[in-house]
Amino acid sequence: MQLALLARLLSFGQAVLAALRKRLGALCWSLAPLPLSLPLSLPLPLPGRRDSAPRPQREQERDDELPTPTSVNYHFTRQCNYKCGFCFHTAKTSFVLPLEEAKRGLAMLKEAGMEKINFSGGEPFLQDRGEFVGKLVQFCKQELELPSVSIVSNGSLIRKQWFEKYGEYLDILAISCDSFDEDVNVLIGRRQGKKNHVENLHKLRQWCREYAVAFKINSVINTFNVEEDMNEQIKALNPVRWKVFQCLLIEGENSGEDALREAEKFVISDEDFDRFLDRHKGVSCLVPESNQKMRDSYLILDEYMRFLNCRNGRKEPSKSILDVGVEAAIKFSGFDEKMFLRRGGKYVWSKADMKLDW
Repeated sequence: MQLALLARLLSFGQAVLAALRKRLGALCWSLAPLPLSLPLSLPLPLPGRRDSAPRPQREQERDDELPTPTSVNYHFTRQCNYKCGFCFHTAKTSFVLPLEEAKRGLAMLKEAGMEKINFSGGEPFLQDRGEFVGKLVQFCKQELELPSVSIVSNGSLIRKQWFEKYGEYLDILAISCDSFDEDVNVLIGRRQGKKNHVENLHKLRQWCREYAVAFKINSVINTFNVEEDMNEQIKALNPVRWKVFQCLLIEGENSGEDALREAEKFVISDEDFDRFLDRHKGVSCLVPESNQKMRDSYLILDEYMRFLNCRNGRKEPSKSILDVGVEAAIKFSGFDEKMFLRRGGKYVWSKADMKLDW
């Protein structure tokens, strides 16, 4: 009887073993092609070793090394009604993006980390008599909720009606003024017709007070104004910032064979620039920017929404952010984020935080 029981157990064990062998064979057959289809470079985890971070995290770490477009200067037009001899963003094209395409690009920049947008040109108030830039300003403040929206303009085309319509959405208006002597402005080319540039500057200052827009002045220091004393006039206007630039040469823009300007006669030495700064060191709102600081510390978008790399002394464009995205384009911007921070590029730039006496 015991022999019969053992025989049945042995038979049952053989059946189970056969079934397991059959299943194992089927499993091995189904897995056999897999190694042939895997890439040869696929990393395999080793026993007792914790491999490096998963691929998505490593990609994120590489992305973190890219500069953040915290502050962007969008030169949406190259057209201008002035003919400043040292201009380094000249009217080489008349192209302007359709409004909705410009808005799409601005939304992409906001998503990538933009906090401040500065609209410039050319002259931004030329396009649709200021309506184009007004709609962009409103979109950036109202829809994108950017902390800071600003414009750089020569001021000649701005009307009080524009402030009535769009002033609440604008944080800073920067007006370019290189001299408080009208004869010097004429020599530079910062004038059209008989309009007095300095008188217009004071009118714009008053409108900024009325409509709670922070007022700023930009000046390019060159051979025609380097000896001028502007202390009294700047203090009277009391801008939130007086940005003082050293005249800069950019090949293909204001220097070289294919340039529309010849700015060599406007260039001053570093020593001359330092003397001008020393003469105005008592002006508390003075923000000096030498050529060294300027060249790599601005994130500039052209009329096609391409980042412009100025590291080699000329403007070399990336592909448009509208075509390749912000991250792919910003790699070729030449932007020095550390220099941007060192020169004070990030400051209190929202008028809600300025606590000014309007």
